[in-house]
Amino acid sequence: MKEEGSYADEAMSPHKRAHSLDSWRLFRIMAEFVDGFETMTHLGPSAAIFGSTNAAPKDLKYYHLAEKIAEKLVAKGFGIITGGGPGIMESANKGAQKAGGRSCGLCIHLPYEAKPNPYIDEKYELNFRYFFVRKVMFVRYAQAFVVLPGGFGTLDELFEALTLIQTGKIKFFPVYLVGSEYWKGLLDWLKNTALAQGNIKPKDFDLIRISDDPDEIASGIEKHYRMSKSLENF
Repeated sequence: MKEEGSYADEAMSPHKRAHSLDSWRLFRIMAEFVDGFETMTHLGPSAAIFGSTNAAPKDLKYYHLAEKIAEKLVAKGFGIITGGGPGIMESANKGAQKAGGRSCGLCIHLPYEAKPNPYIDEKYELNFRYFFVRKVMFVRYAQAFVVLPGGFGTLDELFEALTLIQTGKIKFFPVYLVGSEYWKGLLDWLKNTALAQGNIKPKDFDLIRISDDPDEIASGIEKHYRMSKSLENF
């Protein structure tokens, strides 16, 4: 008869083997943080622009809107940070370079994306294996988030920022939703379901700004930056 607990020990052995190298993984994680920090500290005041990888130049509305927003922000002295991929990210990096500004791409290794878009400054191109390391770079170094229509990745970045601001883990910074008709359904659900059931508070909506006007967005970000004078969010 086996002693009490031996079945658990036997069941755990494959688990232990599967995670036997976890402590060594720390060195790879740490290397990504070091590379990111050493690069991003030189970028200066910047805004992060998010959106779908599927948007293409033929989708004139949001592709060109992201490009125009980036140009307006660069004119006010901000660099542009994106996820480095195609679509909205490409258009934002394109707008940054077109306006002569700093263009940063925080790229992630994914099986279905070939390579970073061609509008990223070479010295500000970073490649990450881990999403969580990449998200730290966005949250620490961006003075604002500008979120255009996108999918799960875009929503992940949006709600990560809102959660951190809401809980006081980072300083407040502007979060703009661009594409009012696209976000309407989500905002209606937040108000009619999440708020109605007491899962969020009315003041949480103060964390979100909605605008499709590049001038309004750029001016709002500049105004907050000049008032807060914050170079880091945590």
